[in-house]
Amino acid sequence: MSNTPARKHTALPKAQILIEALPWLVRHNGRTVVIKFGGNAMIDEDLKAAFAQDVVFLHHAGIKPVVVHGGGPQISAALDRHGIVSEFKAGLRVTTEEAMDVVRMVLAGQVQRELVGLLNQHGPLAVGLTGEDAHTITATKHQPEIDGEPVDIGRVGEITAIDTGAIEALLADGRIPVVSSIARSQDDGHVYNVNADTAAAALAAALGAETLMVLTDVEGLYEDWPNSDEVISRLTASQLEKLLPELSSGMVPKMQGCLHAVRGGVQTARVIDGRVQHSILLEIFTDEGIGTMVVPDAEQGDAE
Repeated sequence: MSNTPARKHTALPKAQILIEALPWLVRHNGRTVVIKFGGNAMIDEDLKAAFAQDVVFLHHAGIKPVVVHGGGPQISAALDRHGIVSEFKAGLRVTTEEAMDVVRMVLAGQVQRELVGLLNQHGPLAVGLTGEDAHTITATKHQPEIDGEPVDIGRVGEITAIDTGAIEALLADGRIPVVSSIARSQDDGHVYNVNADTAAAALAAALGAETLMVLTDVEGLYEDWPNSDEVISRLTASQLEKLLPELSSGMVPKMQGCLHAVRGGVQTARVIDGRVQHSILLEIFTDEGIGTMVVPDAEQGDAE
């Protein structure tokens, strides 16, 4: 009997952690959570494995995760190998016909396959698809403006429609959809490269997801970067809209995505630090949370 107190002592913190998660488990049960996988978490082997564990944990906790991914670093590396120069305009990759073939190959044939494989180490769960499948994402040519002038950036798409049928069917079957950010064309028979942050936000809104989570390589949205590294933990859609013009180009599609999601009916949109192992679980199941959370304007006075 002498080891009983020691056993109690080591087990108790685990029990307390689980109990802290209980209200969040109850709140999120049966809800859809769209997670945009990106940044360093896509490169680092330990972070990739932890990400897969988190998503599978959500699944077994009664939540319906949908994973959306891009593949910026992998695309850049593949384009280099093919001797195609990577060029960016207005924060978006210029995608020629030749580059589009590589983008499609990397996203659907490499990044997605690896992610599906990591998730399926835990059971027959993940199914990969792209926006081309079952008309999941439809787009038309996107022409951003620089200094008021439209700029041609090739096969980069602006999302015009989402069909959630295939994803809903997979979720109903207890699967984890893994979606590559490629879209079918609305008008010319081609495919388009779509910003993965934008795609995740559009899917979250169309699915009526409770939460959109965007993994980044920063702690969240900074209060006064670069003068301060204080992270804004919570802000409303209107507050975010005011901040958008001041943000760095890399954060713009992420925060625009969060804004689009909460304006489209998603309860919360969160930008979280993908460099922290198990950041998804920390964000969903703890009182503190990490990163920056965007809420609809009507919830300004509500407690989280």
